[in-house]
Amino acid sequence: MDISDFSNEQIAGQRLMAGFDGTRLNDDLIFLIDTLKIGGIILFSRNLTIPDQIKDLCMSVQEYAIKCGQPPLFISIDQEGGQVARLKEPFTQFSGNPSMKNEEDAGHFAEITASELKNVGINMNMAPVLDVAFDNKKSIMKNRSWGNDPEWVSKLGATVIERLQKNGIMAVAKHFPGIGRTVLDSHIEMPPLDADLRTLESSDLRPFYEAIKHDVSGIMLSHILYSKIDIKWPASLSTKIAKDLLRDSMGFDGIVMTDDLDMGAIKNNYDIKAVIKQILSADIDIALICHKGPNIEIAYEKILKGLKDSKNIKAKGKESVRRILKTKEKYLL
Repeated sequence: MDISDFSNEQIAGQRLMAGFDGTRLNDDLIFLIDTLKIGGIILFSRNLTIPDQIKDLCMSVQEYAIKCGQPPLFISIDQEGGQVARLKEPFTQFSGNPSMKNEEDAGHFAEITASELKNVGINMNMAPVLDVAFDNKKSIMKNRSWGNDPEWVSKLGATVIERLQKNGIMAVAKHFPGIGRTVLDSHIEMPPLDADLRTLESSDLRPFYEAIKHDVSGIMLSHILYSKIDIKWPASLSTKIAKDLLRDSMGFDGIVMTDDLDMGAIKNNYDIKAVIKQILSADIDIALICHKGPNIEIAYEKILKGLKDSKNIKAKGKESVRRILKTKEKYLL
């Protein structure tokens, strides 16, 4: 796949990952793939019934993408194990919190999970969670984090990344640069965090450094306002965090994506056009929009307009799609 052959419409679409309603290739998905030329989809419980249905869904969307002359799609899911696991029993061995007594347990979890996902056509897992829950009683991540020790979280995270990707499933580490210190839920409101960069460097960022060393395919940005780093924008929209910190300082050249832009932290505070404008300037590759509605089409049109109006945005867009296609070539072709 050569980026020079891509139209503005394809470049715009590759930078979008969308959720949808339904359990099969329907008119909504056809519109997303054919008209908006999206780069990926994300599956939720509303899209899943039995393994054969999931496999048919994944195969049909990939076949339709090829028919439309598009690259294969990222087909992603949140399969962390435990509290957040879209695949439940009998689809998975890990409907409860998997036991993580050591790195061997983490490796076993990742290998089984990779097999379960690959068998139904899913190719990307929005995991592992690398947030360090410093206060296990109050942290919003107390039931999803591996604990309050950055070294322990780093080791388990690196093992999960390595084993998922060795078995053909792209890993996406989250939620950069760490939300384990927060107590509010960004699904509802925007949590503030006043930790400075030196504090984050000594603790919260350590698992992400390890993830980058292990060539993690993607990193998801949080909807947290790190006020001592960027007083205006949350991490998911912040040039200072996505570009200056993650890209330039930490050296990450994989895929950077937002958390769901339909979450309350974003939709209750910003207009979607302003959100996309900020994403375009912050070296963020993929905007994640998890629900059916007008936002995905508005985002596409806003990205497309930026590509046509600005040479700088066009150059950044090509660089983002270069990273996306490089990852797709590695795992999907």
